[in-house]
Amino acid sequence: MNFLALDFETANYYRDSACALGLVRVEDNRIVDQASFLIRPPYKYFVFTYIHGITWEDVEDKPTFEQHWKSIKPFFEDIDFAVAHNAVFDRNVLYACCERHRIIKPPVDFQCTMKLSRKVFGLYPTNLPTVCRNFNIDLRHHDALSDTLACAKIMIEIVKKTTI
Repeated sequence: MNFLALDFETANYYRDSACALGLVRVEDNRIVDQASFLIRPPYKYFVFTYIHGITWEDVEDKPTFEQHWKSIKPFFEDIDFAVAHNAVFDRNVLYACCERHRIIKPPVDFQCTMKLSRKVFGLYPTNLPTVCRNFNIDLRHHDALSDTLACAKIMIEIVKKTTI
């Protein structure tokens, strides 16, 4: 089974304001590739710096989502699904960024490690730090790559226990 874990950080309340992205590709329960990107969003308006520490000054000279797409797109090839912790958020950010830049949305199903952690392991609460503590996974919360690596490792545990 091959899947892609991903995590976006956004600058503000607009779904197309991605300012960071982490990607981790998993094949046969092994992490085989990873990448992270700082992204220049279409807005200088940053609200969530207090959460992730990213400012406009950090990204003003970085490529846009569209400019990063040639590096992002291969992660979506030949996967069974994509996964994120609170997948609705990350799926909506992906789709909003694709729409803004007139990129065809990757035709992929999404799984959610937050929901699956409840269902498969009976964990409560299911915020990312709590689930990571349950599995002894290191986490620098709201660092896109760290969050993505954690999500991938959680999904590996879920796949080991179920037939997703």
